[in-house]
Amino acid sequence: MATKTGARASKTAGAVRTYRVAVIPGDGTGPEVIREGRKVLDAASKRDGFRVDWRDYDLGGARYLKTKDTVPASVLKELRDVDAIYLGAIGHPDVKPGILEQGILLKLRFELDQYINLRPVKLYPGVWTPLRDKKPEDIDFVVVRENTEGLYAGVGGFLRKGTSDEVALQASVNTRHGVERCIRYAFDYTRARGKRKKLTFCGKTNVLTFAHDLWFRVFEEVAAEYKDITTDYAHVDATCMWMVKNPEWFDVIVTDNMFGDIITDLGAMIQGGMGIAAGGNLNPEGVSMFEPIGGSAPKYTGQNVINPLAAICAGGMLLQQLGESKASQDIEQAVMQVTGTKLKSLAAGKMGYSTSEVGDLVAKAL
Repeated sequence: MATKTGARASKTAGAVRTYRVAVIPGDGTGPEVIREGRKVLDAASKRDGFRVDWRDYDLGGARYLKTKDTVPASVLKELRDVDAIYLGAIGHPDVKPGILEQGILLKLRFELDQYINLRPVKLYPGVWTPLRDKKPEDIDFVVVRENTEGLYAGVGGFLRKGTSDEVALQASVNTRHGVERCIRYAFDYTRARGKRKKLTFCGKTNVLTFAHDLWFRVFEEVAAEYKDITTDYAHVDATCMWMVKNPEWFDVIVTDNMFGDIITDLGAMIQGGMGIAAGGNLNPEGVSMFEPIGGSAPKYTGQNVINPLAAICAGGMLLQQLGESKASQDIEQAVMQVTGTKLKSLAAGKMGYSTSEVGDLVAKAL
């Protein structure tokens, strides 16, 4: 799979590899889980001989309430010049829904052209799943979601808004360029992952006869260049059914923005919940952003009870993207050791340890 391989890291002969990482702790429990993620990444960096240069940004609900700013142009300019972004959570109870999501999350994804959303769905040892009789070897696949087009492109509008004749239109934008680069990334990722070497296109070709006709044609054309990859197709509704009944059938799934948003939340549930689900918004040639999938959970703010493992796993993904594969793999192994031998549950307040203690456990397991 494509990584930046430390493209902007220190290049001075003999110098310690140094990566500039922007930190956006965000709202609610975001700062608490990011604190533990930084703790683990710092432990990994000391052991493996590289350095993380953390750069903090106060983007989020609190800043918006004070300044009405989401991402100022000056901050966006600085973010274009870091190696990666580490995000806690965005969401504030006193800010109207949609403002922060569009003004921060979607803005960063679109402005930084983070065209891939990468979501591993993996059941770790000791973690409960609602799927009866399924074990870690049965739930281990990855969803590659197109991240900057589709229904989230924001193309549409209202006609006669607020009247009884109101019309609302929301268009799904799918360009050949956007579709092909996502599909090619998925094929490359499937090959690099080196497991079953099977790529499934998840769509709805029988109903979305324009958008997913384009997706299917491009998928078939690109597949012809990857003779070592087995391919298949599943409607999105069938994909949801098989994710529950036979998750072991999947290796890598590639899909559009909306369907990817839906099936990755289903994936989070079958891997044990939002407390363990991490993801990356990738620009393989630029700046990528990594985050826990769960929200800001404001009701737990400041209680030191929230599960930080998703944020820690997101930090591991960040290191993988920067080319620090060994450190990334070691963090995942440390997390698996903690889930398999220490935690009572992944739920907030029920882990048997505090947020900071779980971070300590993972750092020690390294």
